[in-house]
Amino acid sequence: MGLANIGIPGLILIIVIALIIFGPKKLPEIGKAAGQTLREFKSTANDIMEDDTEKTHQKEKS
Repeated sequence: MGLANIGIPGLILIIVIALIIFGPKKLPEIGKAAGQTLREFKSTANDIMEDDTEKTHQKEKS
């Protein structure tokens, strides 16, 4: 059972718990930080994939 199998009720529960723990004023800051982290992770992952693809093409040419 992975993260993709949370479903709507689980997602609502997570949001309610986050509201209780952090409060409504802190949630936008946390969401922004999470979005920036995810964007940076995706960018780094894409760079690694591109580097790997370039190395594969260089090996094929040799």
